[in-house]
Amino acid sequence: MSLPEANRLIYASPNGDCWHLLFDPTTGHSFVRHTGNVASGGHVTDFSLSTFLASGRNGPEHQELWRLIGTLVGESGPRQQVSDVA
Repeated sequence: MSLPEANRLIYASPNGDCWHLLFDPTTGHSFVRHTGNVASGGHVTDFSLSTFLASGRNGPEHQELWRLIGTLVGESGPRQQVSDVA
């Protein structure tokens, strides 16, 4: 699979591993691509968002993706509409 055009670096570890958030325009889906460092063979693995997010929250790559998702709703979280009480 060729690298889709739309991508964003999620996290680069000190040892050279990288995680990118990518968008595949042919499928309309986003996914996470992990590229291992050269010393470990540079293997590339793609994960669906659900698989990646379900695999943990402790790694800095997971924390950064959760932070990015949080920016979609703003710092104070989703806005709630106030309903008129009759």
